[in-house]
Amino acid sequence: MFGRDKAASTAAPQEPQADQAVKVGGKGRPTPTRRESEARNKRPLIGAPPAPKGATKEERKAAKEARRAAAREERVKAREGMNRGDERFLPARDKGPARRYVRDYIDARRNIGEYFLPVALISLVMGMVNVPALRLVSLVVLYGFVLVVAVDSYLLRKRIQKKVDAKFEGRSGSGAAGAGTYGMMRALQFRRGRMPRPLVNRGEFPS
Repeated sequence: MFGRDKAASTAAPQEPQADQAVKVGGKGRPTPTRRESEARNKRPLIGAPPAPKGATKEERKAAKEARRAAAREERVKAREGMNRGDERFLPARDKGPARRYVRDYIDARRNIGEYFLPVALISLVMGMVNVPALRLVSLVVLYGFVLVVAVDSYLLRKRIQKKVDAKFEGRSGSGAAGAGTYGMMRALQFRRGRMPRPLVNRGEFPS
């Protein structure tokens, strides 16, 4: 009798521990802390996941290399998409059908502003020669060409904005606002250095 009561009294306190074990292991894993939950929520959706908590040095290094490779792949993908003119990868200033129309119009045109840098370099070289007459000619050529580019850019800006307003009138989100200035700035760049890349040949003006 006394032996059974003593055994029962010693075994009784173990029941809460069993209940506690069931509560802790109910999900099969410990409940994450608030800091761990916030860190998981801030984790980027694109790219390789970071190394798990308690990972070895080799695992952390491998996870870091995987994240670098994923980020590099995303950059290449974004650059290729931008070159193709894919709207998903374009910055805000290049988005919209009106901006696409302007790019095609500028790329189909032979713009005077494209030749500003070569002319400026030639004028600089001429100005370095110790011949007063040649220096004078270099200044006249340079400032004359600047004036021509300024007039052409102004007229081009007005013409593009007029075309865009007529074609995309009433279409919100088309990128028509400021399209003239956008086209004027693109016309001053080298054709091969333009981003997004030209998708039309010379003379293939958009309808």
